[in-house]
Amino acid sequence: MTASDAGPGASGPDDIDAADIAAIGRQLGRPPRGLRAVAHRCPCGQPDVVETAPRLPDGTPFPTFYYLTCPRATGAVSTLESEGLMRQMTERLSDDPELAAAYSAAHEDYLRRRDAVAQVPEIAAVSAGGMPDRVKCLHVLVAHSLAAGRGVNPLGDEALAALPEWWAGGPCARDTAD
Repeated sequence: MTASDAGPGASGPDDIDAADIAAIGRQLGRPPRGLRAVAHRCPCGQPDVVETAPRLPDGTPFPTFYYLTCPRATGAVSTLESEGLMRQMTERLSDDPELAAAYSAAHEDYLRRRDAVAQVPEIAAVSAGGMPDRVKCLHVLVAHSLAAGRGVNPLGDEALAALPEWWAGGPCARDTAD
């Protein structure tokens, strides 16, 4: 997998800038685990989605390849979840065959991108976020949409469109030296 395959703003695992690693640590409140790349940058310039290794350094299989790191974006997505958007989306999947097919294609895209990095037998058919049959985590779907670009994950795109401009207040992970 090349950096361009990972989506806008991606970098290779050896190319992660120390400032980005520090910013991600501040966003998460802990050191990032299994960090592979910055998969997307917020309009404020900070990382907001990272690629995580399919197998963490301690050997644990980790299906969440795209991880939303920005606390403002994460909070905004959590609000959508608490308002029942996941339930509504899951109901639509059973009523709309076209949407279900597009969501299934998003699942396959997620697996393809992760498998291009490493194939982990324990999670071979498991993507994230409930794909392909239900919606159980909008954070992952939004992260997938940001990393892969619009048009890949229809429900991630919908959730992304429903979010406020989380970056409007400036970077969430300023260096304390700034």
